[in-house]
Amino acid sequence: MWSFVQSKKQNRWLWHAIDHQTGQVLAYVLADHKDQALVELKALLEPFGIQTFYTDGWGAYARLLDQDQHVVGKQNTQKIERKHLTLRTRIKRLARKTICFSKSEWLNDVVIGLFINRYEFGRIV
Repeated sequence: MWSFVQSKKQNRWLWHAIDHQTGQVLAYVLADHKDQALVELKALLEPFGIQTFYTDGWGAYARLLDQDQHVVGKQNTQKIERKHLTLRTRIKRLARKTICFSKSEWLNDVVIGLFINRYEFGRIV
């Protein structure tokens, strides 16, 4: 899921993984739209022993995930898309047509991170 800082040319991406059965967020990373963000997310997911990754068709997934563990398609990503809608509804800086946006990457990451920690994990970090 993307947002921007200051202008639409400065993209910020929310990378997160959810449990396919329960819809619970397992881990998230706020970063650029680069392969390194997926590497960081995979490191956070290692303790969970995930067997299958359901994703869209972005190239980093094909490059960094084992082909036998990777399933591409919208059919299995509906729960995470629903989470995106909730985030866009509750955090106005994630809505595409709004005047509310962050002026620094730090502030953008703090606001989104605090919301996810509170809403998904029930705690403030």
